[in-house]
Amino acid sequence: MPHTRDQDVPIRQLLAGMKGFRARYYERRPDSMRQLVEQGQKPKILMIGCSDSRVDPALLTEAEPGEMFVVRNVANLVPPYQPDGSYHGTSAAIEYAVRVLQVSHVIVLGHALCGGIQGLIRLRKGEPDQNDFVSPWVSIASAALDPYIPPAQGDTDEERRKAEFERLQQKPDVIERAAVRTSVDNLMTFPFVRERVEAGTLELHGWWFDLDSGDLWAINSQTKMFEPVD
Repeated sequence: MPHTRDQDVPIRQLLAGMKGFRARYYERRPDSMRQLVEQGQKPKILMIGCSDSRVDPALLTEAEPGEMFVVRNVANLVPPYQPDGSYHGTSAAIEYAVRVLQVSHVIVLGHALCGGIQGLIRLRKGEPDQNDFVSPWVSIASAALDPYIPPAQGDTDEERRKAEFERLQQKPDVIERAAVRTSVDNLMTFPFVRERVEAGTLELHGWWFDLDSGDLWAINSQTKMFEPVD
């Protein structure tokens, strides 16, 4: 396919954005960036968000440079603690944020219309899978489906399971929020996270952003249920 000017538009937009960022922070507010360069970053928050292009955590929260340490992955998942010498990007970010940066809060930010969660539902439904990496990754949250998809014990139960899968595919928000709760639970399997939580120096949060309405929901620390944030 021949190269066209239209293909250059996204890159030109990014370059223009970089110029705007430089003008806003380096030319108009040089002291703040100079402080970050000379003194390093000291964020208080680790945000674990989804790679989805519609839910950039910094844009959603209007965070300034240096305010938030962010790791993003498919479906904003936290794997369980597994120090086996393999590659663990999300776990490495959690370790760096908690042990080195000494953040005070960790937020798992889920969202509506998450493609990763839809993939998880299809995976559990038994639909054909051709992904090398996505399906094994989203299976981290497989337990989030267990309360909603009981094991089949006969033809009638199998029909109910199929109906439940169809319902969840049409309205997956219950699984999106359950997956956030699973990730918050998985954070507590990291010894250095659990130690600081129990010492009262680290707080864990589960959030869910409604992409359709713009509303934010959060896990109530007392009831452990999601509630809308005013």
